[in-house]
Amino acid sequence: MPDGHPALDLAPARGARCSSFRVAVRMARRDILRHKGRSLLIILLIMLPVAGMTGAATLYQSSLRTPAEIVRYELGNTQARYAMLPVPNGESLQDPLNDTVVASSTGELDQDFRPSRPEDLLPDGYEVLPLRQLKLTAMASDAAVPLQGRQVHALHPAFEGKFTLLEGRAPAAEDEVLVSPGLLERFGLSFGEDFTTSAGTFVPVGTIRDADASDRNSILYLRQGQGPAALGREDASPQSVSYYLAGAAPVTWEQVRAANSRGVGVLSRSVVLSPPPPGEQTVPGAMRAGTPSEQVAAYGTLGLVGALALLEVGLLAGAAFAVGAKHQVRELALLAASGAEAPTIRAVVTAGGLWLGGAAVASGAVAGVGAAAVVVWWVRSTGSARLAGVHPDPLLTGTAMAMGLAACLLAALAPAHRVARQALVGALKSGRAPAAGGKRTTLTGAVLLPVAAGLLAAGWLVAQSAADPDERAQQAGLVSSLLVGGAVLGVVALVLLTGWLTTGLTPRTGSLPLALRMAARDSARNRGRTVPAVAAVLAAATLASAALVLSASQQAGQRLSHSWSALENQAYLPLSLAQPPQADGTIPPAITANPEHLSTAVSGALDSVSWTRTVTTPAPVRNCGFGEGAGPAGQVTTDVSNCLQYSLARPAGQSCPLTAQRRVVDPDDWRCRGSMAWDQGSDRSILVGGAEDIRAMFGREAGADAVAALDAGAMVVTNPVFVRDGKVELQGQDVRTQRGSPDGSVVHDVLVSTTVDAVVLEPAVAVPYFGIVSPETAERLDLAPVRAGVVVQLSRAPSAAEVDAVSGAVAGVFGQPGLGFWAEPGTPKDQAWMGWLIVAVSALVTFSAAGITTGLSLADARTDHATLAGVGAAPRLRKALAASQALFTAGLGAVLGTLAGAVPAVLIVVSTDLRTALDVPWLPLAAMVAAVPVTASALAWAFTRVALPMTRRAPGG
Repeated sequence: MPDGHPALDLAPARGARCSSFRVAVRMARRDILRHKGRSLLIILLIMLPVAGMTGAATLYQSSLRTPAEIVRYELGNTQARYAMLPVPNGESLQDPLNDTVVASSTGELDQDFRPSRPEDLLPDGYEVLPLRQLKLTAMASDAAVPLQGRQVHALHPAFEGKFTLLEGRAPAAEDEVLVSPGLLERFGLSFGEDFTTSAGTFVPVGTIRDADASDRNSILYLRQGQGPAALGREDASPQSVSYYLAGAAPVTWEQVRAANSRGVGVLSRSVVLSPPPPGEQTVPGAMRAGTPSEQVAAYGTLGLVGALALLEVGLLAGAAFAVGAKHQVRELALLAASGAEAPTIRAVVTAGGLWLGGAAVASGAVAGVGAAAVVVWWVRSTGSARLAGVHPDPLLTGTAMAMGLAACLLAALAPAHRVARQALVGALKSGRAPAAGGKRTTLTGAVLLPVAAGLLAAGWLVAQSAADPDERAQQAGLVSSLLVGGAVLGVVALVLLTGWLTTGLTPRTGSLPLALRMAARDSARNRGRTVPAVAAVLAAATLASAALVLSASQQAGQRLSHSWSALENQAYLPLSLAQPPQADGTIPPAITANPEHLSTAVSGALDSVSWTRTVTTPAPVRNCGFGEGAGPAGQVTTDVSNCLQYSLARPAGQSCPLTAQRRVVDPDDWRCRGSMAWDQGSDRSILVGGAEDIRAMFGREAGADAVAALDAGAMVVTNPVFVRDGKVELQGQDVRTQRGSPDGSVVHDVLVSTTVDAVVLEPAVAVPYFGIVSPETAERLDLAPVRAGVVVQLSRAPSAAEVDAVSGAVAGVFGQPGLGFWAEPGTPKDQAWMGWLIVAVSALVTFSAAGITTGLSLADARTDHATLAGVGAAPRLRKALAASQALFTAGLGAVLGTLAGAVPAVLIVVSTDLRTALDVPWLPLAAMVAAVPVTASALAWAFTRVALPMTRRAPGG
């Protein structure tokens, strides 16, 4: 350098990056304010899924009680609650926060274990407040309906927080009671009216809320000693009574463990508020809890849907950003001409994503938590106990906000890079962005697509590699992660390949009409407009198709696992009604009904009775004591009691194979399916009759083989699993005994065993019957057949009013209430319309995406349509071109999205515990693929204006 002149410093000035970013932020803010409609659209697109995820997380957490809410709602001001805990042995421990759940146990059934009564283990120094559950009935519309009863001093100060007086006053007279609000509504009562129940006639004087139950339940609250002396004796089991301790001293974890070892559960205030360390919550030799693979699979499913939802809104927002960036081209080119570098150009567009994303996620989180709070407030105000309180989840809320902000920033990033790379001089001359090359994008998509396929294949192979369901359950998290990652990566790869696909399809449109040819060529030429539109529809269709497959498979699983009590719309009414023990302990004879009278009464009360039929079975179990003094020492059958129940034995080797953690090895195994596959039987599991009984109870025609077998003295069996070499073993078991079986279930001692010839006739559905024998065979086998009940076949499901009416008619036949009426509803009827509802919601989401992208494309193509109009194109051609462009982009996106969503959803179903319930809804999927592009095309046709659009002349044009 010449002397006296300093060297030229080309280093960036300090703080230049921050300064340029501030400029970018200001320019982005001004552009947002200048285009309020587009900015509001982007904010809503990001805000809605963030609000949905935040609200769902808040509602889920609100359904889980905090320790403080547990003690308040369940204990009030008491120190502890003692109640029976069903444990297999003395080496068992409860959940510290839930006295009804065994959290740790060896699992071995101890035949000598005898649980203690809770009242025998109550510590000294407390005021004991018992609460007894009562089974009562009351009259409603001339029918005896079940009524819940509670015998408790509900307004005791120790129960503050658990029981709350809502209206009225405390009872004063002997016949005054408290009731739930639902009881007044159910029976149309008001304070001061007489209310007759099976426990007596009472006068409600106040309503009370149990924080642990819904106000809509019909509950009658009685005080200790109120009602007849024998009240509750019919349900004198220890399970019906719990004891609350009011006092100052806390109940410790050591006391809880001691009570658990004797079959009593304890909910302790001090233990709930300060649980013991994990090491003290297990017993030596406890069974290792299995991995909740169903929950992992559910989380994987929700993760797939959530990721696709965010990807969809991100791509929709990307389409909006792409249009906005093209409109900013001239402004950004002027900025570049004045010396701005490429990072500054990118920052202007990206800063728009930061502004809009920040506003969207903040408003979405506030809206989600606020909406959840309103739901919780409304649910609690109605007296429901489903939601304990408003419990925002900071972790999930922060995750949803971070995902939403990332989606918005990524949506802005792609157009920002494209604008920064374009030819700025050409943009200054023409005012529009030259088409950018797509080789790098296509190459990236071509690399990612095999990677996505590899992840999907790896997830499926990992799931298939483990033959043991327990091992498969341990791998559920890995499998779900691989499949979800592969699904999302596959969508990204298809989005990146969209431009290449569009260009490749264009030469193959030569035989199509003019409008479609022009649409294909325009889509290939304006890939900056086409790719975001196709990508947004692709993501929406992916989400919709995945939701359709997953929901259809879930419904198929529910149909497979439905437990049938009879054929659809069939009801069973027993002909005898057992009576409670008398005051001296003697058992009165059961009340019996004439089957003809019972059938006539039911037919008179219902107009939907198709037929009725008397059912004959072996003598049913009756008056068989299970309490103190009962046991196998006495006779199994007497004049007033019967403890012998018949069932079929499974031959050796024909039991359903189970894993160590009680999972079915192969659900498709014939030994694990069909009638009585998982049922140990009941009084009416063995039928006595003929061909007409088979038609009525099995829903199948008997056929010549079955009729011949009955005539020959054989049994017609519903499931081949009980048959070996053409014979079955009929066993009579003493229901008073219990012993463990190799598969971990509890069975009874066998007193009688007979081998009988058998033929198999599987019923229409898995009804709970072992089989049927003829009356002559039943007499020969000494089954003591009796007319046990009446089966009623209805033509439709009964309404609540009809159930009340027929219950009243049945009560009139017996001369007293005690029998309800319940007809088998069959598989849930809401499955069909629920599936189509999901179709409608999924289609709405996809239609919305198609509509938004169509509108954005039309806005971006306004100059092109003006050019067409300027060269003399008819309005019909311009409308047809717009419709064809929408048909092309939406059709391509719908087809690719359906494939991208259905394939991973199928793999998730077959690779998790839903694998036996795969159901691909072909018709809804086809309807969606066809309807989306047609709807988008119709929208484009309708909203393309006939009048010539006014545009400014582009500089240099």
